[in-house]
Amino acid sequence: METTLTNVKDNLVRITMTIPAQEASNAYNNAAAKISQYINIDGFRKGKAPRAVVERHVGVDRIRQEALESLLPKYLGQAIYEHKLDVITQPAITDYKFENGQDAEVTFEVETRPEVSLGNYKGMDVKVEIPAEDDGAFDKALNGFLTQHASYELVLDRPSNETDTVVFDFEGTCNGELIQGGSAKSYTLDLGHSNFIPGFAEQLVGHNIKDEFDIQVTFPEDYHDEKLKGQPATFAIKLNEIKQRVLPELNDEFVKKSSRFQTVDELKADIKDYIKQQRESIKKVNAENAIFKSIIDSSSVEIPQSMIDREVASLKEEYKQRMAYQGMDWNAFVQSQGDEFESGISADAASRIKNSLIIDKISKEVEIKVEQTDFQTKLSQMAGMYGLGPDELVKQFGQNPDFLSSISQQIVNEKVRNYLFENNNVEYVEVKPEEKSVEV
Repeated sequence: METTLTNVKDNLVRITMTIPAQEASNAYNNAAAKISQYINIDGFRKGKAPRAVVERHVGVDRIRQEALESLLPKYLGQAIYEHKLDVITQPAITDYKFENGQDAEVTFEVETRPEVSLGNYKGMDVKVEIPAEDDGAFDKALNGFLTQHASYELVLDRPSNETDTVVFDFEGTCNGELIQGGSAKSYTLDLGHSNFIPGFAEQLVGHNIKDEFDIQVTFPEDYHDEKLKGQPATFAIKLNEIKQRVLPELNDEFVKKSSRFQTVDELKADIKDYIKQQRESIKKVNAENAIFKSIIDSSSVEIPQSMIDREVASLKEEYKQRMAYQGMDWNAFVQSQGDEFESGISADAASRIKNSLIIDKISKEVEIKVEQTDFQTKLSQMAGMYGLGPDELVKQFGQNPDFLSSISQQIVNEKVRNYLFENNNVEYVEVKPEEKSVEV
């Protein structure tokens, strides 16, 4: 087989290959015989019609296409191997010449992986910011555990405070109209952990049972309902109940009843160990991110627009599925975002492609391999997330090539990040967390 390669543009190449006449003729005859087995031709049993009759019945072009489909897997693979192409798309046939008794000539185009100019990726000195140790982390965690097992008592002799849970009726109006979905009876709200509009929960503090009153709030400018964005609203409130949280007494008996531990000391030791593991995990993730950012900044790659367009389409499909799951309208979302959405998603696509190409380049440089044990470990992790056994997970998804490819890529990504972490010098710098506004 003879092949010629031409660079079309960017990472698009065109290959023309010549298939010997004998092999082309054999493939053509086999294709005609195969087609004859699936069509009805008057006067002939299936599979018994002569080639000339089959040609008149279905047309020569259809037989040629069938013949090419049988030849191409072998010859395309040979052509790609011969020219050492790292392809990223399925080959697309752009032209062919196929005459009986003559060499067949097929031309196809395929995109190859863009070349990455890799910056330094090992032996670097990298400063990594990590949050300063929280002296109150242990007390917060212990209090959180107690709060999970708290009981609630009705309050009858005082107004509500910011740590109470209240039960109330409400009805909201905006610009003189009732707010759709803005009314409820006997709604329960933890005043210390409210997800209502800013200012709502705060105005429920200081009232007694059976009080009826109005509160005034303003919807945020980024509120999801266009009619309510930035608009003032009034909510009529009737306070039905006030409940105060009562934490259990911390002793061995309580610990045995509410956890897998036998004593308070065992529980405290586990909390301290958990806090330590969380901190080490944060340190490692921050280090990996900082190292990879340094590599990204020092590397370069020309990404063809065709790759970005495909990634944009893939990202949009992800967003659509996520929004459909959440009951949101995709078209309305895109319109609300304006032109910034398209430019933002295009930038995200380019960033994802560059990251992927650099990871792939490093994995080849350091000869990272995906072993069977890696698959088994990853499947066990994923099975736990899905609530399935590993065998059941494989049974449900194992025949999906995209699923297996995704797992393989995840394994490579993790191995590359571990390699980078182990082969660079990290200096941790503690920083105090900035004051942040509470999100509601």
